[in-house]
Amino acid sequence: MAQVSMDSEFDRDTVVTSRSPGVHTAQLSPGWSILKALNGGYVLAVVSRALRQALPHPDPFTVSAHFLTPSRPGPAEIRTETVRAGRTVSTGQAALVQFADDGSEVERVRVLATYGDLGALTDEVRTSAKPPAMPPFEECYGSSDGPTDAFGDGSTLLDRLDVRMDPATSGWALGKPTGTGELRGWFALADGRAPDPLSLLLAVDALPPAAFDLGITGWTPTVELTVHVRARPAPGPLRVALATRNLAGGFLEEDAEVWDSADRLVAQSRQLARAPRPHD
Repeated sequence: MAQVSMDSEFDRDTVVTSRSPGVHTAQLSPGWSILKALNGGYVLAVVSRALRQALPHPDPFTVSAHFLTPSRPGPAEIRTETVRAGRTVSTGQAALVQFADDGSEVERVRVLATYGDLGALTDEVRTSAKPPAMPPFEECYGSSDGPTDAFGDGSTLLDRLDVRMDPATSGWALGKPTGTGELRGWFALADGRAPDPLSLLLAVDALPPAAFDLGITGWTPTVELTVHVRARPAPGPLRVALATRNLAGGFLEEDAEVWDSADRLVAQSRQLARAPRPHD
């Protein structure tokens, strides 16, 4: 099993320790919060690191998570189970639980995932997908260029990231959303850590919600998130494109594509989220 580097805050804050077969412990950091809860992509990375320890293959291929209750900073326990261990892929499931003040268990996230070895895949690519057209990293807007309350108080996630938004999809921050439900931006970790398959799980959920471009802002909690990791990313900032096409009944879908510096599509995701409500 590869050793986890302690040079990056992301690696330190996603450390899991195997306590017994199928039982892992973690300390969820307060540094990855958005409004009322820890960011779903961060929590998913913690769970996926535990599954990496439990399964015989190193890389997440597909990860599906149902977010049952908001995760909070503090101790957590991840319980993993190997569903099937194959020659090229293995499937496992995991549950992340925390404990209330009275000692009762609260399940936060339930995950089903298939792992493999991205390094063993062929180089063949046949795709009609194209990287999002956007200005260079240096010409896009960082969090310091917009309103400081765009995410609300207590959103510590922004301090851990270097996200630069495409000016063409940043009108929502000035009260001028386009109404198309599309956002584009660059993603990198603030400490310069190179992207890898685990950080892709964070990248798909780290930009502002696509609902913001519909003129709807506030906490947009994820109900379910599925991520497909397609390749190990090349070094450098990632380009992320988000889109939603259907907000109905108080819920919306959000599709994400993540492209690396070599113009390769390295991750895709879809999530169902609850639209912000006036009192959120």
